[in-house]
Amino acid sequence: MTIPHAPVLLNEVLAVFDGMRILSFVDGTLGAGGHAEAILSAHPEIETFIGCDRDPDALALAKERLLPWKGKVKFFHGTHSEGLSSGLKVDGVLIDAGVSSMQLDRAERGFSFQGEGPLDMRMNPEARLTAREIVNRWREEDLVRILKDFGEEPRARAVARAILAARKKKKLETTRDLVEAIRGAARGKKHLHFATLTFQAIRIAVNDELGELEKGIRAGAEALETGGRIAVISFHRLEDRIAKQCFRELALKETLQPLTKKPVEPSEAEVKVNPRSRSAKLRAAEKL
Repeated sequence: MTIPHAPVLLNEVLAVFDGMRILSFVDGTLGAGGHAEAILSAHPEIETFIGCDRDPDALALAKERLLPWKGKVKFFHGTHSEGLSSGLKVDGVLIDAGVSSMQLDRAERGFSFQGEGPLDMRMNPEARLTAREIVNRWREEDLVRILKDFGEEPRARAVARAILAARKKKKLETTRDLVEAIRGAARGKKHLHFATLTFQAIRIAVNDELGELEKGIRAGAEALETGGRIAVISFHRLEDRIAKQCFRELALKETLQPLTKKPVEPSEAEVKVNPRSRSAKLRAAEKL
């Protein structure tokens, strides 16, 4: 089996848990299992490892990759907050926020504007809300809100109106339909394709990514044993801000002690090998 894509900030994640005796661990975003494989290898003392993911395709890949630890690993189809909200007590938690490279690279999942696929964007194919519903049925004000809040699109109003104008002519069915609808209205930011922020905003809305991240961090902090540690990887400013604010609030309540004053970023060597890692940031904290 060929395992796609390298896990980001792998050495930095391992460093968070270095020297700990870990008996139980939750990987809240299992993906293809790269972080899990490394953590299980570094901590042979682990007795129970729970891997969560909304995407059944990711779980299938991870199950094959983690076969050497099949007696220890349990797989959970769902979000990280759902996997952490069952009264667990664990020594370590990892949450890798955002969309995976596997999802971006499969045009049929509808996450990327670089290929043509259906307007889907669901991390969990069983979820009800799709990108198609958002672009074809949501009101202008709701579109403006997510474009501003989740995409930080400077021309949110113009983009929303362009979507409304396009859908009056025909239903928007594919990623290419959406790209063409906003061409000329969206400008994005420097060095970004004009559709980047719009696709980001809609994807976050479809999957409630920011709300889920906050719930996951809080559930993870609750699940940790004293001295246990949580690591959170984010990929854009909105996610990192949530991690920072959650850690700060939980520190004031004397629940967590942040271990990273500033987010840890990938090395130049990692970015050279894996350009998609360039925006990754890692924060970590310990349970008091």
